[in-house]
Amino acid sequence: MNKLQEIVIEKRRQVESDKHLRPVEMLESSRYFNRKCLSVKEYITRADKSGIITEIKKQSPALGAINADVNVEKLASGYEKAGASALSVLTDQKFFGGSNSDLILARENTTCPILRKDFVIDAYQVIEAKSIGADVILLIAAILTRNEIEQFTTMAHQLGMEVILELHAAQELEKIIDNIDVIGVNNRNLETMQIDIATSRTMASRIPAGFVKISESGIEDPAVVMELKQLGYHGFLIGSNFMKHPEPEKACAEFIRDINKLKSKTNGA
Repeated sequence: MNKLQEIVIEKRRQVESDKHLRPVEMLESSRYFNRKCLSVKEYITRADKSGIITEIKKQSPALGAINADVNVEKLASGYEKAGASALSVLTDQKFFGGSNSDLILARENTTCPILRKDFVIDAYQVIEAKSIGADVILLIAAILTRNEIEQFTTMAHQLGMEVILELHAAQELEKIIDNIDVIGVNNRNLETMQIDIATSRTMASRIPAGFVKISESGIEDPAVVMELKQLGYHGFLIGSNFMKHPEPEKACAEFIRDINKLKSKTNGA
């Protein structure tokens, strides 16, 4: 059994438990459920924004503990002040050390769009995402059928949220549906946890024209961001590269400053 299969098995067990602990009726009574969502698609394509999607990730299967004691409230606010276009919050507890409470804390301390980063395998999780203040959900093509992607996307849109469809390999391109808001290319192979930026380079030309694209995982150099922009990517999800620093928001601010310096040089050339 590979790591992704292990995660999905655990997620199915967890979701069934959560359904009994917090029925849909309880989720729908949340103070966030009727909140108007923000558009991550709009924020990452704005000319005055960086396109950087920062991530609150306390641990991972690949790295173990990264920044387990991080102050979520301070970091969410700090990321926004640093210039992040959007925020991603891991809510998986067993493998990533996250929780729904982390996303709620982030929601209370930032005004930018928030991605609920988790392994969505059940319609219940879509409703749950809205109830904790998420603006966008992630659907991972590797663990879902095309019908499930259509079902969860329709439900998310009905609730006012957007959807990022995450791809890793060419065979997943057939799972793209027209009403997906953003296509994400994960440079990490979730079966082996290995990272290769070449995945985004290879996939760039294979994604149908007209979709907003983001590159995820393994981005540690502002020059790579500039290269991927030239290939048509609009957003860049960065987690571990910032989270491994004692003050991730400062690492983010420096990274965005370096991007802006490279932009100035390019425009002045």
